[in-house]
Amino acid sequence: MNKAVKIHKFFLNGKYIVLDVNSGGVHVVDKIVYDILDLYEDHDEAQVLSNLKSIYDEETIRDAYYEIGYLVKEGTLFSEENDISNFNYNNDNIVKAMCLHVAHDCNLKCNYCFASQGNFKGERRMMSLETGKKALEFLAKNSGKRRNLEVDFFGGEPLMNFEIVKELVAYGREIEKIYNKHFRFTITTNGVLLDEDKMDFINENMDNVVLSLDGRKEINDQMRQTINGNGSYDIVLPKFKEMVEKRGDKDYYIRGTFTNKNIDFSNDIIDYYNNGFKKVSMEPVVTSEEMDYALREEHLQDVLDEYEKFSKEYIDIKRKDKDFYFFHYMIDLSQGPCIIKRAVGCGAGSEYLAITPEGDLYPCHQFVGEKEFLLGTLDNGIVNTGLRDKFKNANVYNSPECRTCWARFYCSGGCHANAYYANADFSKPYKLGCDMEKKRIECSISILANLEN
Repeated sequence: MNKAVKIHKFFLNGKYIVLDVNSGGVHVVDKIVYDILDLYEDHDEAQVLSNLKSIYDEETIRDAYYEIGYLVKEGTLFSEENDISNFNYNNDNIVKAMCLHVAHDCNLKCNYCFASQGNFKGERRMMSLETGKKALEFLAKNSGKRRNLEVDFFGGEPLMNFEIVKELVAYGREIEKIYNKHFRFTITTNGVLLDEDKMDFINENMDNVVLSLDGRKEINDQMRQTINGNGSYDIVLPKFKEMVEKRGDKDYYIRGTFTNKNIDFSNDIIDYYNNGFKKVSMEPVVTSEEMDYALREEHLQDVLDEYEKFSKEYIDIKRKDKDFYFFHYMIDLSQGPCIIKRAVGCGAGSEYLAITPEGDLYPCHQFVGEKEFLLGTLDNGIVNTGLRDKFKNANVYNSPECRTCWARFYCSGGCHANAYYANADFSKPYKLGCDMEKKRIECSISILANLEN
């Protein structure tokens, strides 16, 4: 096995930055410190002086060398890894979050839809009130002592079954008192069916709302079309604007997907901003390489360049408007959550489950319809415990690729579903996704370095 790197250093947006992988320490350094770090572990002070004396004066080199030594002693540079590879994760099989598929049907036919235009490779159907209630009770009963629980109303298009959504929210509030829980509700919608009543209900009852739009009109309408083949941009944009205005200071995200048709996706993010949206996300498409819109190795460098380009623009925008947030440039450098959580990621298949209209249990929404990933049912519980255990053990310590990667404690091994669809193995990381994630991490840290400076 290759040796795990202890530090990662890069220059971006005018800053020389060094990340200590194991402690999480992040240092903005001078060029001389940046250069010495290439030599520090394998050379003593005299050798460092000899190597760099043609570039820097002796006193400056000695001062920088001493500064590095101080950080090493403090444990924030070249720190050793605390090997917790044998940790036990979620021994009690606590479930804390649920994706509730209230509708396996959709009123759009998005080209890249992993859900097969809403039916997840099965029959088009709606979740019944009875099944929805069972799901909420399942979550409450299997959440142990955890009080705050997450429920995302999902589809297909959940607004196609909105009366059930409303009844389930009411039922959730009823059983909160019985089980001493609090449900944080979210809904993800394409917006076609939004009206005043739905907006008001969502804004009053949902802690978060995800609004699907792919950016510029020509990009969105190429990928997100109505059943009759027309574009959806002009239908949903005014509704999303009204929705966000009514929402006030409550959380929301405008969420898009970029493909090889819009590798200049920063223009789509700017389109969001120009339309008044302050909390935005733009996700890379994950699909078979055979699809004409797929992101492939040949597109990677252009995508990475686009992330860097937008990071510069983002710094300029944030200096004028601190309320603008791009999801992938938000990063926590405070050493939270704990190391175990940073090693295991989203908790799919263990702490997080997806529930179909039939009451079947899957590891997450992206595995729904893949019968080999069926965990159980609401009536019988999780019966495929071997599969659950595989998900519980899919962490950065058990992946050879992750084990030596500098970004492992930020990406937590990446998305299991993306790995599965790319490699037919959810424990083997999706390489293209890894490279994009590493670039986003670098951009995020360089942004913080500039804004805090």
